Amino acid sequence: MSATPSAPVAGRSYTCNWCGAVSDGTSLSCPSCGATINVKEIVTPTGWIEMPGRKDMAKLQIGKSSCQIEGLYVPAADFNLAPEDGVYFAHHVLLWKENSVAISMMSMKGAWKRAFAGMPIFMTQAKGPGHIAFSRDLPGELLALPLQPGQAVDVREHFLLVATDQVDYSWTNSNIWFTTRHQHGDETEYETHYPLGMSLDRFSASKMPGLLLLHASGNVFVRQLAPGQSILIKPTALIFKDPTVNMQLHFENPHSNWNPWMSYNQRYLWLHLAGPGRIAIQSAFEPVEDDGQTITKHSPATQQQW
Repeated sequence: MSATPSAPVAGRSYTCNWCGAVSDGTSLSCPSCGATINVKEIVTPTGWIEMPGRKDMAKLQIGKSSCQIEGLYVPAADFNLAPEDGVYFAHHVLLWKENSVAISMMSMKGAWKRAFAGMPIFMTQAKGPGHIAFSRDLPGELLALPLQPGQAVDVREHFLLVATDQVDYSWTNSNIWFTTRHQHGDETEYETHYPLGMSLDRFSASKMPGLLLLHASGNVFVRQLAPGQSILIKPTALIFKDPTVNMQLHFENPHSNWNPWMSYNQRYLWLHLAGPGRIAIQSAFEPVEDDGQTITKHSPATQQQW
């Protein structure tokens, strides 16, 4: 980051610019999300905010339990779980644990609907006391999202690293899709595409504050969209959004005066996001394939621009 954190002052409250948590200012990092205290936000000329810096070994407090973020290139989350406290996660992100931590399967609510939506029916859960650590075998950044009661966030599939028991895990339809027609001689084939997947993971806190940890590839940038403000992003760059942010498909065909056929077949596929609310993107993302075939159907409110 571009600024050096100043020494904390005992007895003076501090509000974190990243997660909004209020602390007593006696630590150099926010106890809720690990963001370095008193470091100015790095904002690009276009309004994107770089994810706040986090010192290696930053410690997050979650009730009687804690989590320490270890490493910067391929970071790991080391939880020290108090008795009866727990977390849930996908089994492939487990790095190591102490023998005192109990591991078991956790069934998810609405199993049939989840299976139909392509979501996991079971998650792995861990109960304290003791240490347990998680990591994804990819370089990138860990996003710590503290969730207060009544707060929710919509996350693209496969970004979840680990969440505390206080965080509810459900899903919502993405409503982002389009169908194309392919002609092979006398045969006609139709294919439906889901640039975001069929659903988004929805994480929320109901009665107690909780912590959600996401892993993103490359660098992470966040933007607060004002009411009515909108932006176009690549669908696979999206990490999460607030539920208040509306989204729709946007197709763009760059105009070519000398070759109309090229203009038709060089179609760009965008995700149109409209505020109010936060959105987060990753700089390392997969390209969205679009072969320019005829679109026969699409999700509501889809825009096409020539």
